[in-house]
Amino acid sequence: MGSKEERRTALYQKLKQLRSVSHSNAVHKTSIIVDAAKYIEELKEKVERLGGDITNSSQDNSLPMQVTVETLDKGFRINVFSEEDCPGLLVSILEAFEELGLDVCDANVSSSDKFHLQAIGENEGHIDDIDAHVVKQAVLKAIKNASERKDED
Repeated sequence: MGSKEERRTALYQKLKQLRSVSHSNAVHKTSIIVDAAKYIEELKEKVERLGGDITNSSQDNSLPMQVTVETLDKGFRINVFSEEDCPGLLVSILEAFEELGLDVCDANVSSSDKFHLQAIGENEGHIDDIDAHVVKQAVLKAIKNASERKDED
């Protein structure tokens, strides 16, 4: 019986986080999920618009980046900073988080002229499976992939 209650509590907490992240005022589970899906679509469109506004003035294949990863109690604090933005960079980094099983609990992103990402990623129950070095390598690989896609366009 305890496990059913734990699952219900975990689901409630995740819905609460989803509601907060997507700025939803919904009360029902389905409405929260629908609002979150709309929010994700809005973010995708925004990323595409920002990507389209950036000119490819640099011929360099790699972006000069600073990446730091700090281990927290239940996850990691990830900071990425670059003097220039790259179309698809945010999406590539978020895909890397997903592949690692990291849930983004909090994030701040700026990508007008420069790119700056501060994110808290949690890996509930599997935190021992990855460490800060693994997360940093995954982010660096995502940056390299985004840079290569930029050069192909």
